[in-house]
Amino acid sequence: MPITPLSGATERPVPRWALRLARSLPFVVLPHCLWRLPFAFDFTMGTVDPAAPPMPWWAPGYVVGLSLFTEALALLCVGLVSGWGEVVPGWVPLIGGRRVAPLAAVVPATLGGLGLVALWNTLPLAWFDLLGFHEVAFSNGWWKLLARVCIGPVMLWGPIVLALTYAYYRRRRPAWVPGSGV
Repeated sequence: MPITPLSGATERPVPRWALRLARSLPFVVLPHCLWRLPFAFDFTMGTVDPAAPPMPWWAPGYVVGLSLFTEALALLCVGLVSGWGEVVPGWVPLIGGRRVAPLAAVVPATLGGLGLVALWNTLPLAWFDLLGFHEVAFSNGWWKLLARVCIGPVMLWGPIVLALTYAYYRRRRPAWVPGSGV
């Protein structure tokens, strides 16, 4: 069956676990995006930092934009399990309707996944001190718990992207032909 970019169908079947992970990824990062929004309007969410400067005028646009960009990147990972990750949609100028070279998706997704792992899974340990940051203090334990619950799931983003990339690579690699020696 020929695949069309918007049909959602893929050339080879997508593992059920990959479909579930890809569809859940935007919801995995959503709590972090929502946690970030009140800071744009100078609501500190229980953080205590007497040396914190006042929010600049451009903070609301930056924080809202960062949250939308984060969600867009999470939604882009759905392409690793969709037909539009194999054939560029026809409405895209110049390249619409062409097949996506597997490495054109695998390389950026792998680099992105590794970058997310490096950022979210090592940041609290080593990078904080090196970059001049310090652990944020909270006015009480409930705010700290809420922060951990909202921010914690984003640490799964990198490993999920790497798992989806591996499934995409396995599905898109050339089929093995017996006796070919490859």
